[in-house]
Amino acid sequence: MTLTFNWYPNCNSCNKAKKWLEKNNLNYESVHIVENPPTKEELLALISNSELHARKFFNTSGKVYREQNMKEKIKNATEEEMATYLASNGMLIKRPIITDGNKVTVGFNEQTLEETWLRS
Repeated sequence: MTLTFNWYPNCNSCNKAKKWLEKNNLNYESVHIVENPPTKEELLALISNSELHARKFFNTSGKVYREQNMKEKIKNATEEEMATYLASNGMLIKRPIITDGNKVTVGFNEQTLEETWLRS
């Protein structure tokens, strides 16, 4: 199984996740989330497979999130509208996103990664 690892090289959480993947000998393909952000359709699939609310896919601590007043924009937005916002700028997306096409993890939480990718 090869995982898709959506990341941004300057992101501390992404680098921690990359080290974790390598330490656990998991095969992955890196995708630069800013240069090659997921499409709206890909995001809707990721959201659906993750069992997380679409809001959890936003990088709420990011500069672009604040500059674009996303907190207000997504307050009453539909999942479809949120996916459109996310697809418009990779810097809006919480990272890393790791998927095998079925399961999805968002962000770096070692316990979640272990439960999802080592005990499956």
